[in-house]
Amino acid sequence: MMHVFKRAWADMFMPILRRPKRVQVAALCYRDTDEGKRVLLITSRDTGRWIVPKGWPIDGLDGPGAALQEAWEEAGVKQADIESVPVGLYAYDKRLGEGLTVPVEARVYLTRVRNLSEEYPDSNLRKRAWFAPQEAANLVDEPDLKAILRAL
Repeated sequence: MMHVFKRAWADMFMPILRRPKRVQVAALCYRDTDEGKRVLLITSRDTGRWIVPKGWPIDGLDGPGAALQEAWEEAGVKQADIESVPVGLYAYDKRLGEGLTVPVEARVYLTRVRNLSEEYPDSNLRKRAWFAPQEAANLVDEPDLKAILRAL
């Protein structure tokens, strides 16, 4: 009987636990002020915790293009200059429906904001605010994102 459990563990459960991470793109939106850099954070729709705009890749757009689209939809970033190479990566577990989660690796693109809109697709679903990078690092949950913000 123990052999059956070991076989089931090896053949069915271990592959699920070792599934590859899915990829998302994120925009680390910032602006330069007299007091130094300020980072734009938004709240998540489900838990209200502070995050950066991010989402799944979009057909027809490269990573930076998809990150800019997410910055528009989630934070109202109307005009921005985005780097072509990610400034870093962070991992987290994305909550899906019915309590399921999937491991995700978010590729973070540094995005200098030039113009924000007051009206955008998620404007009634999220809060947004500017923070000093250190303060933003203290507000987000993901350790690797904290490190990216502290290095800004």
